[in-house]
Amino acid sequence: MDNATNNNTGGTNPKKNNMPKFSMNWIYIFTILMIGYFYITSGKENSSIRSEASYQQFKVMVMKGYAKSITVNNNNHTLQMYVKPEHIRDVFHQGVKQTGKEPYVEVNIGSADQVEKFIDEARLQKKFSGDFGYASDSEGGWLSLIIANLIPIGIIILFWVLIMRRFNGGPGGGMTGPGSIFNVGKSRAKMYEKGADLNITFKDVAGQEGAKQEVQEIVEFLKNPSKYTELGGKIPKGALLVGPPGTGKTLLAKAVAGEAGVPFFSMSGSDFVEMFVGVGASRVRDLFQQAKSKSPCIIFIDEIDAVGRARSKNPAMGGNDERENTLNALLTEMDGFGTNSGVIILAATNRADMLDSALMRAGRFDRQIHVDLPDLNERRQIFAVHLKPIKTDDTLDIDFLARQTPGFSGADIANVCNEAALIAARHNSKFVGKQDFLDAVDRIIGGLEKKTKVMTEKEKLSIAIHEAGHATVSWFCEHANPLVKVTIVPRGNALGAAWYLPEERVLNTKEAMLDEMCATLGGRAAEELFVGQISTGAMNDLERVTKSAYGMVAYAGMSDKLPNICYYNNNEYNFQKPYSETTAKIMDDEVLKMIGEQYERAKAILKEHKDGHAELAQMLVEREVIFADDLERIFGKRPWTSRSEELIEAQQRADAERMAEERAKELEAKN
Repeated sequence: MDNATNNNTGGTNPKKNNMPKFSMNWIYIFTILMIGYFYITSGKENSSIRSEASYQQFKVMVMKGYAKSITVNNNNHTLQMYVKPEHIRDVFHQGVKQTGKEPYVEVNIGSADQVEKFIDEARLQKKFSGDFGYASDSEGGWLSLIIANLIPIGIIILFWVLIMRRFNGGPGGGMTGPGSIFNVGKSRAKMYEKGADLNITFKDVAGQEGAKQEVQEIVEFLKNPSKYTELGGKIPKGALLVGPPGTGKTLLAKAVAGEAGVPFFSMSGSDFVEMFVGVGASRVRDLFQQAKSKSPCIIFIDEIDAVGRARSKNPAMGGNDERENTLNALLTEMDGFGTNSGVIILAATNRADMLDSALMRAGRFDRQIHVDLPDLNERRQIFAVHLKPIKTDDTLDIDFLARQTPGFSGADIANVCNEAALIAARHNSKFVGKQDFLDAVDRIIGGLEKKTKVMTEKEKLSIAIHEAGHATVSWFCEHANPLVKVTIVPRGNALGAAWYLPEERVLNTKEAMLDEMCATLGGRAAEELFVGQISTGAMNDLERVTKSAYGMVAYAGMSDKLPNICYYNNNEYNFQKPYSETTAKIMDDEVLKMIGEQYERAKAILKEHKDGHAELAQMLVEREVIFADDLERIFGKRPWTSRSEELIEAQQRADAERMAEERAKELEAKN
């Protein structure tokens, strides 16, 4: 007995508590069972048959001695006459099995006093000797009363469930669960113990070598802090990842979680935002309290601009709203009177210019890690990562793909690889080839081809003249981007397009920007010269030219009358222009002058090479797609060459061969 007792209550193996946890579901089940019980029992009590009769018929049946007992109900002015078993067949014309043991006749009465007088007379005549009485107020309607009392309780329970689901973001959650109303102020951060759940390391992050180096250093701070503190230095408290969308900021944070041997708390900035006052600040405090208990650790806040936006300088504009309370709590926890030793905060945003200056100061976010768009070598590395699961043929060149995607982010490159695989599968190919990737790039940049779009011959010729104008002018502008191909097949919202391979320049010169502007205006200039009327097809061209011109004049200081002046103002709450109306008029005049000069220059180039332009437009009408080789055959080789043009030439030869093969197959199919 002693051994058994010790085994059950011993110190190292305590008896587990197998009692079920409390849940609101128990209340729901109990309520449903009670209603079902009352319904079943009421059905049993009233299982006997009921019949209706007039008051005169009732008197006749009583005088014949059929009545066993009589009950008067004053609530609804009725009485129930229960029939003796031996007279059931006389009254209901059925046996006891069909009517039940307690069948009764229900009669509408006018006054209970008359019924009493009649019963007294029947007793004197010895026609009735049973019980006579009145039903209580609750009797007869007890079921409806119970249901009426349960309805408010049910409404309260339903409201409670909706409140809990509101805080939990969906169904589920109990009174003490993580999504209950009592835990609304708790942090929603997801914790990864030593990053084992993510399975992402720095090897999975291609490119961004500078950003990776700084982030790796943060991991080293946590793994070996004495190495950096022996000389009196302090571990940075926070690092902000800044860059355009899709460049891999969140992926870098996941790699930190995978590499670091410390707990990792991850949440979004929007998780702090709530409709109830004080909830966001409470969640911030709870997050840092959990982090301190797990230190050393890392906190990652994605899209921190949701709570870190600059506070208003005007109190009348909502300077004390919930978002600002949350930001104040975040500022206090990051670098206030309290100590957060061993807790490093990582945050990511693509809108660093909108963050509050107090959040950006040293001591809170000590470092800003810029995660920019990948360059040529980084794009090559990113392609190598995303091409691993894809079955490609032997002719695919990653260097060629990297040069074909300037300005693409890591997310864009991943999308290119996926689209190429889908295109190859659509064509029933066993491998993904070079042309599939080129089609994927065209699909992402311009949209899906709309070969079924109906156009008249006049519209088709006008579009061909417009696109040929772009190609012709860009061919004779030294700094214009090298042309890849021109098409009049509609894509997306565009009726035609000219594809270029832009040079990756760190700096942009005034001459290069003017050449690009001239090439962009070549389509509208060709319409005016060779169609005789202009159309709305140049709206996108004009928008790009106008933005570029205003940027050159107002920001880059590249105009004659306003040289070396930048009017860019990043103050969010300054509602006035940083220049006068006189200066604005000068800007408008300079922009009109700049665009007008480039438009006249484009017209001059087209007039000089009008024969070549006409041949190019006719070729576009017939073939719908032309390449750089066709322009070189018509206009001759460009006097300006670049490394991009060498790649384009190789690509155009392959594309021309493919187009020739497709035309040959079409002719064979027709014959």
